Amino acid sequence: MTRLFAGTPFDKPPTCGTCGQLEGTCTCPPAVTVPTWAEPRTQTVKLFEEKRKGNRFVTIVRGLSPETTDFAALLTTLKNTCGAGGSIEEHDLVIQGQQLVRLTDTLRQSGYRIAGGKAKGGPTSGTGR
Repeated sequence: MTRLFAGTPFDKPPTCGTCGQLEGTCTCPPAVTVPTWAEPRTQTVKLFEEKRKGNRFVTIVRGLSPETTDFAALLTTLKNTCGAGGSIEEHDLVIQGQQLVRLTDTLRQSGYRIAGGKAKGGPTSGTGR
């Protein structure tokens, strides 16, 4: 595809931001950005259980920012700890089942500060089923 102003006095071919050469002739390695995650001890997590349709319970981890937390790695750790499924819904980690006690222990051992620990829409059991 041609550029919009190709062949006109306004034609400026794309150049490399590092060396200034044309992009086609540039030999600079591509810039790699490694995300920096915040320390767990600087983050406060809210935990609660919620009863959803079909009498199914989920445990929700809320209060983490996706820009400062590796959601995928944390979700994998929590799912493996509980032996349950889970997913990321917007800015929440959702673990299947009543896993409040297990998640509280695991997150505390990882260094997160815990706020909450409540059950919504059902009995507060925290049995970890």
